Amino acid sequence: MRIALIGDAQSPHLLKWARALSAAADVDLWVASSRGFASGFDGVVPIDRRLALNFDSSRAGGNVALLASLPRLGVWLRRVDADWLHAHYLTSHATLAWLAKRMWRLRGRIVGSAWGSDILLTPDRSWAYRWLTRRVLRACVLATSDSLSMAARMRELGAGEVMTFPFGLEDLPPESGPKDPWLFFANRGLEPLYRPERVLALFAEVAILHPEARLVVANDGSLAATLPAVALGHGLTVGPVDDGAQIQFVRRLGPQEQAGWYARARWYVSLPSSDSVSVSVLEAMAYGCLPLLSDLPANRELVRDGENGLIVSEAGLDVVALQGLLGRAERVARGNRDWVAQHGLFAPAVALFLRRLCELSPP
Repeated sequence: MRIALIGDAQSPHLLKWARALSAAADVDLWVASSRGFASGFDGVVPIDRRLALNFDSSRAGGNVALLASLPRLGVWLRRVDADWLHAHYLTSHATLAWLAKRMWRLRGRIVGSAWGSDILLTPDRSWAYRWLTRRVLRACVLATSDSLSMAARMRELGAGEVMTFPFGLEDLPPESGPKDPWLFFANRGLEPLYRPERVLALFAEVAILHPEARLVVANDGSLAATLPAVALGHGLTVGPVDDGAQIQFVRRLGPQEQAGWYARARWYVSLPSSDSVSVSVLEAMAYGCLPLLSDLPANRELVRDGENGLIVSEAGLDVVALQGLLGRAERVARGNRDWVAQHGLFAPAVALFLRRLCELSPP
């Protein structure tokens, strides 16, 4: 079965898909990237099976400008002659796949993987995006979603068959050792969507009652430069946590550094205004962190409020419930890790996905 994977190959998420698909014995994998390729692709897909469109995502025009790449992609896809065009992110790469199939009369059929904002936010930006999302979903023989709530939205927009599985972990990490009971970790992007200011405000509520609490904020983004001042405005100290400061900003971390903070922290904080099932939340749960999540449908698929984590309302954090959860933290952490082992690993989900593609393939 020949699959042409179409997406942004500088994203670690597409690389994870490529690793999983290339590991299957019956898959002949080709990859087209709207930008370039992360170095990790070198050991996964041979260079003669890759196409880099080298689109500059910072240029004016956004997804509309990306359409200028269509002729190169269409010619390449016609040469590849794939059975399946597997496009990631519906309002960009799946749109390219749909147009290429029509204009170059490709025999390959389209499977589209939604990533979150392409379903939860983009269709509401304008009637044109809504129309496009509907049209692309109808063109997909199969679509994938990483949450039940997003899958329901996709069906509302006209999707046919949707497979739902978390964009899970490639491997279950080793069990963590002793945790710091008052160490909090947050590593979502420092962008308005992920509301890092809200994370700081929540931590300030905790620190009033528990001055021993510490927060490590990882990652980068457009708000990074302003956040230390926001923390100081809440009366919090900023600097190295190990030197006694309440908040440490550590910027973007490598995998090993990030794993170290997951292993040490008892609490994981993620408060976006819109989200599907987050890989970062699954990672945190696998490491035994107790999740504190914003009140979104996808988050409620992972957390039963007060049982295995807390759903944080806009009114603020229930610090009493937090203390109650801490009292049974080890038992809750084991249960969360077991759930990820059973439902949050990527390879078994991809195996089911490939089986379904085989079933849908013409004889």
